[in-house]
Amino acid sequence: MAKCRATPIRPRQGRLLLFQLAQKACQLLKRKAHVYRLCPTAEQARTLTQWIGCTRLAYNLALEQRKTFFRPGRSFNIASQSRDITALRADFDWIRSAPAQPLHQAIRDLDRAYQNWWSGRAKAPTPRKRGVHDSMRFTDSETLSFCRLSRHVGKVKIPKLGWVRLRWDKRIPGTVKNITISHKAGQWFVSAQYEYEAHEPANSNLPSVGIDRGVALFAALSDGRVIEAANPGRKAQKALARAQRRLSRKKKGSKNRAKQRLRVAKIHARIARCRKDFLHKLSHDIASNYGLVALEKLEVRNMTRSAKGTKTKPGKRVRQKAGMNRSILDQGWGMFGDMLAYKLADRGGTLVKVPAHHTSQTCSACGAVDVASRVSQSKFCCTSCGHEANADINAAINILRRADSPLLPVEAVGCHADEAGTIQRAA
Repeated sequence: MAKCRATPIRPRQGRLLLFQLAQKACQLLKRKAHVYRLCPTAEQARTLTQWIGCTRLAYNLALEQRKTFFRPGRSFNIASQSRDITALRADFDWIRSAPAQPLHQAIRDLDRAYQNWWSGRAKAPTPRKRGVHDSMRFTDSETLSFCRLSRHVGKVKIPKLGWVRLRWDKRIPGTVKNITISHKAGQWFVSAQYEYEAHEPANSNLPSVGIDRGVALFAALSDGRVIEAANPGRKAQKALARAQRRLSRKKKGSKNRAKQRLRVAKIHARIARCRKDFLHKLSHDIASNYGLVALEKLEVRNMTRSAKGTKTKPGKRVRQKAGMNRSILDQGWGMFGDMLAYKLADRGGTLVKVPAHHTSQTCSACGAVDVASRVSQSKFCCTSCGHEANADINAAINILRRADSPLLPVEAVGCHADEAGTIQRAA
């Protein structure tokens, strides 16, 4: 019997193999998504609407099945309810006309909703409503493809429907894994999730910056830069109020009311697009010019809670608090932090969130903490050393110092920066 001999690896081949292995180790498989505006024909739009209705029906039937027929010893899962959907498609032609992928994905979405509820991450699942949950997902990557036709025109191939035109604005630098088709405010969109190989980014050597978010100004940077607020909701407040007043006068169930509801939805969609456009451009600019970004750790959900109270204990200054909540939500603080986090990570940067207490009352020159130092919304005058500066920029400098410090500042009025463990810098 002949013996197998291992082929010896030459030194040069060995170095090449190690280099290739190291290069593959540095490569990461990441997933991102691009959203395109769909431009279906009238017939294609009717077909997509019917398919989304079937997907919503599958979700609601599976939810009702779990609520009604649950008992000890009988449980429902993805496999059992997927078999029920297959049997349902065999009995009804109009359900069979819809693709099977979105129907089975609706069952998976329901199971994930129950898992989130049981783990305490979300509330109990509720039925999907028409006009609110109008979406469906295709997961078979082999049947999905995108094609660019001209500079701003492309098309996507949807199973059982064919090619549908879309507004092309960016290419997909990877393999498409799934697409989600949605209908919002009278417009169709397709979100393409793709997978690509990315190298581990090197640590950024760009300078650090602290950012203080506000309402009058969107943000103030520790290097003296001030960013004005976009306020898309405030700018569209009159048009939105006028459209809502007209909606309140329409008869419920009428076609005119449905048309007016669509007008209101389009205004809300335009506000959301303006807000996202502003935040994307700003976060891209900051992530490209700074290596470490320090933000205050703010609980936006708690900050924007209603102050109405109860009948026995009514709240105080409810209208003022409602206006403040509206302004905070109009800025999009939470969305801005999320955008900064992933854009900095792609460039080798870091986002640090520090405690927010006393950042606006601490002097950036001597470190003294005093409420009286905050003279006005925009002016800071230290009562200890007389240092004068813009209040928001002064707070941004304190935020950056807390990000550089290995210790957290002491929550006490009158303490100095060196006593609190923060780094004392020369003015």
